[in-house]
Amino acid sequence: MRSLWDRIIAGYLRLVEPFIGFLVRHHVNPNTLTTIGTLCACAAGVAFGAGHIRSGGWILSVTAVFDLADGAVARRTNRSTVFGAFYDSTLDRVADGFLFGGLIFFFAADPWHRSLPMVAVGLLGLIATFVTSYTRSRAELLGVPMKGVGMMERAERITLLAAPQALFGLALDGQVLRLILSVLSATAIVTAAQRIAHVHCATENSTSHIP
Repeated sequence: MRSLWDRIIAGYLRLVEPFIGFLVRHHVNPNTLTTIGTLCACAAGVAFGAGHIRSGGWILSVTAVFDLADGAVARRTNRSTVFGAFYDSTLDRVADGFLFGGLIFFFAADPWHRSLPMVAVGLLGLIATFVTSYTRSRAELLGVPMKGVGMMERAERITLLAAPQALFGLALDGQVLRLILSVLSATAIVTAAQRIAHVHCATENSTSHIP
C-alpha cells in the first residue's frame, strides 16, 4: 500500500513540476506557499460547514499542490529552515481544525443531514488527528524516528477529504461523505495507536524520564 502511494505521489510531482519550476525561478518564499495552502484548506472547511461539500472538495484539492510545492521549493532554493518546518507543522494543525470543524458543524446544523452520531465521529477524528500529529512531534523530540509510522499520514488524509467530496459531494443522500468521515476517524485512531506503540517499543529499555 505504501509503495502504491509513493508511486502516486511521484506521478503527482511530475504533474505539478512545471508549477514548482515557475515558483523556483521567481524566488517565491516557501512560507508564503504554506500560508496560501492553509488559507485554501480553511476555505474548504468553511465550504464544508456551509454544506457546499463538492465545492469544498475542489478547493481542498488546491491545498495538495501547495503542500507539495512549499517543501520542494524550500529544498531547491536552499531555504529550508527550522522555522519553516515549525511554521508548516503549526499551520497544518490549523487546517485540520477547520476541515474537521467544518464537517462537524455540517452534521450538527444542516437540517437535512443532521446526525449526532456523525458529530461524535467527527470529534473523535479531530482529536485523533491532533494526537497523531503530537505523537510524531513529541517522539522526534525524544529522538525516536517516526517517518512512515502509521497507516494514515496527512497527505493521505487530505486526499480522502478532497477527492471523494469533489467527485461525489452529497451523493447517495450523504452516505459517501459519512463513509469517508468514518474511515478518516477510524484510521486516525489506529494511526495514533500505532505511533504510541512504536514509541513504546523504541523506548521501553530507556531509563530516562522526560517530563
